[in-house]
Amino acid sequence: MSKKHNSAKEKIDGTKQYDLKEAVGLAKQLAHTKFDETVDLALNLGVDPKKTDQMVRGSVVLPHGLGKKIRVVVFAKGEKATEARNAGAEYVGAEDLVEKINGGWLDFDKVVATPDIMGMVGKLGKVLGPRGLMPNPKSGTVTFDVSKAVRDITAGKADYKTEKAGVVHVSIGKVSFENEKLIENAKTVIRAIEKAKPASSKGKYLKKISLSSTMGVGIPVDVSSVATV
Repeated sequence: MSKKHNSAKEKIDGTKQYDLKEAVGLAKQLAHTKFDETVDLALNLGVDPKKTDQMVRGSVVLPHGLGKKIRVVVFAKGEKATEARNAGAEYVGAEDLVEKINGGWLDFDKVVATPDIMGMVGKLGKVLGPRGLMPNPKSGTVTFDVSKAVRDITAGKADYKTEKAGVVHVSIGKVSFENEKLIENAKTVIRAIEKAKPASSKGKYLKKISLSSTMGVGIPVDVSSVATV
């Protein structure tokens, strides 16, 4: 694996900033595993994530999805529970769902909850929080419109959140995707993050962008070729 990784690294010009089309083509070319690797964007932003007013967080529905089935569980009761089931949620419940998850069941990818039972969901903070699964209004996962939330997620909604050093990681699809689909997904993510620029962020906002497959090497993307702000 290290030989393949090093070989791939040698094919990247460290002095060059690639345009998005070149970067996508190179990432697909350098993917070297037998499984269908995920393609990821890493964006270094000019923000201080330690300041609450500079936390960049949200979600965006990718035009071509993520290339995988997303299993959604929904905390809801009554009519909203029925809506969630009809929208395609993997599992819907309330107290029973809390008990199921506390018992060790974690066979799902996303969690949605109606606001009226978030107090119940909060009891799962130590389980869901560290895994990035806690519902949040900013990502559209705490809502009474559960059918839209479930449909958006299963269609390919990507969440993003600033990590340490102001870096945001977002998946944009699979290596098996056509180049144009990956490019469109990437542009959709970049535009969403541009729109999410905090008012208190000064100076250059999109500082660096790199693209890579799951086991691949990072390819530097020319920010000026994709930035609009």
